[in-house]
Amino acid sequence: MSDTTTPDQGWPAGEYRSPEQEMAEQGAGVPAAADLLIDEINPLNAHLFHENRWQDHFARLRAEDPVHLNEIETAGRYWSITKHEDVRAVDGDWQNFSSAPGITLGPRLGSELYEAQAGRVTSFISMDPPKHTEQRKTVRGVSAPSNLRNLESLIRERTASVLDSLPEGETFDWVDTVSIELTTLMLATLFDFPLDDRRKLTRWSDIVFAIPEPGGVIESQTQRREELMECVAYFERLWEDRRENPGNDLVTMLAHGEATKDMPTAAHLGNLLLLIVGGNDTTRNTMSGSVYGLNQFPDQYDRIIADPDLVPKMVPEIIRWQTPLSYMRRTATQDVELHGKQICKDDQVLMWYVSANRDEDVFENADAIDINRENADRHLSFGYGVHFCMGSRMAELQLRVLWEEILQRFERVEVQAEPERTMSSFVKGYTHLPVQVTRK
Repeated sequence: MSDTTTPDQGWPAGEYRSPEQEMAEQGAGVPAAADLLIDEINPLNAHLFHENRWQDHFARLRAEDPVHLNEIETAGRYWSITKHEDVRAVDGDWQNFSSAPGITLGPRLGSELYEAQAGRVTSFISMDPPKHTEQRKTVRGVSAPSNLRNLESLIRERTASVLDSLPEGETFDWVDTVSIELTTLMLATLFDFPLDDRRKLTRWSDIVFAIPEPGGVIESQTQRREELMECVAYFERLWEDRRENPGNDLVTMLAHGEATKDMPTAAHLGNLLLLIVGGNDTTRNTMSGSVYGLNQFPDQYDRIIADPDLVPKMVPEIIRWQTPLSYMRRTATQDVELHGKQICKDDQVLMWYVSANRDEDVFENADAIDINRENADRHLSFGYGVHFCMGSRMAELQLRVLWEEILQRFERVEVQAEPERTMSSFVKGYTHLPVQVTRK
C-alpha cells in the first residue's frame, strides 16, 4: 500500500473532505421532512441517523421520489434508491451497477480525489465477478454449516459467561459490556487473533468509516491512516506465522487461497477490514438494537418472554428493523433508466437498505417490531445477489444464542435512557446503551 492512500478509500495523504463529511458539516437540526421540498431532501446527512430522525425523510422519498437525485461538491451526482423492489433490482444487477469503484459514496468523477483512488487498496466487496467470486470463495468456508455447528457451543459458552458477569441493580453500558465483547471474541476466534489484543479489532473496525470530528472516534484523516498502518503491521506478523503454521482461520484462508496467496499483506488489508467490519460492527449493532427495540415495543418483549421458542422468528425481524448498514453504493456502468429517471454512466447509486426494510408495500406496519411477521426474512439487511452477506448465518446464530441465554437468566433487560448513536449514515449503530438487568 502506498503511503499516500488509506485502505479501501484511496484518499491522498493529509486532510480532505469526504462526501459524508461534507454533509455532516451542514450540522445537526436538519429540518423535518415535512418542512422540506422533495428536492431538498438528502438522507446522506449523518446527523439524521445520530439524532434518529431519518424515518420521515425516507418515507417521503419512497412515496414521492423513490429514485432521487442529489448533488454535492465532493461527490457530484448520486441517486438514492429507497423502495424494496428497486433496491433489490439494483443490487442484483452487477453488470449495470458495479461495486468496483467503491461501496460508500465517493469523490466526484474526474476530481483530484477521484484520481487519487487509482491505486487504492480494495476488498472483494468492491469487485465484480469473476474477481469478486474468486476472492470471496477463499474465505467462504468460515460460514459453512459444519463450521457454524462446531462454533455454536463456543458461542453459547462465551455468551453465558458474559451474561453471568453482568451487575444486577446498577446501570451499565450494554454496547461495550455485551455487544462489543461478544462480537470481538467471535472475531478473534475466526482470525485466530490473540485474545488479549482483541479490542484492537474493535478499534480498527470503528475507525474505517468514522467521520473525523473534534472529540469523535477519529479527529483527522491522518489519524485514521496512521492507525490503519498499525493494523497492516500487526497482520503482517500474523500473515508470516500462518504461512508457516496454517490453521483453520480467516488469515490462513487468505494466506493460502489460490486467488489471494500471492498478494502482499497490505493488499490484503481491504479484505481484512471488510471481514473485521462485517463481523464486528454489524453484529454488535444488531445485538444492541435488539435490546433497544424490544424495550421500544414491550408487548413484543412480553411475547418473547412468554414463549422463548419464538426466538428464531424474532431474529430476522430484529435484523430487518435494525438494518445495521444503512446503504451500499453502486456505480452505473452505462446510462440506465429507472422509473423514468435517467441514471447516467458513472453516476453513483445508493441502495438504502434501511428504507427498503421499512417499505410499507412489503412490510405492514414496517416501523414496528412484530415477532410474528411472516415475511421478515425478505429484509435486505444482508444485501442481495452476488454480494449477499457471507456472514449472514453467523450473525443470525450469534443473535439467536444471545437471546436464548438472556431469557434463561433475566426477567428483563431494561433500557435506562435513550442510546447514543453512531455519527454515520453508513453504519447504523449505537455507541452507548445504558441498561439494568433483573435476574430470575
